[in-house]
Amino acid sequence: MRLELITIVVDDYDRAIAHFTGALGFDLVEDSPSRTNDGRPKRWVVVRPPGAQTGVLLARADGPRQAAAVGEQVAGRVGFFLRVDDFDAAHERMAAAGVEFVTAPRDEPYGRVAVFLDIAGNRWDLLGPAL
Repeated sequence: MRLELITIVVDDYDRAIAHFTGALGFDLVEDSPSRTNDGRPKRWVVVRPPGAQTGVLLARADGPRQAAAVGEQVAGRVGFFLRVDDFDAAHERMAAAGVEFVTAPRDEPYGRVAVFLDIAGNRWDLLGPAL
């Protein structure tokens, strides 16, 4: 058993793809035409960190309820965790690419951490090895 996908609701497919692949360094795994449950066109867009098995389904908000969830999927908490081998290099590359970090890097017993926002405004932990 494995967790295959998680969903992040976004405002725009192309801006989200650019953010996840450009600023965060994810791979674009799939971008295919699809249909909603009631038959309207949409896209099936999956990104994931290089070498990872679990991907992120980027789902464009469909209607006011979903639009209200953009950036609030976990009620303002950190809800996503990106583990990297070289924290300082990843932090520097992401900051240079325009990723908004809302905390400075700090050391915790579980490793080096800094909180950043994705394109939708969701909070993520960038996690690296303990020093």
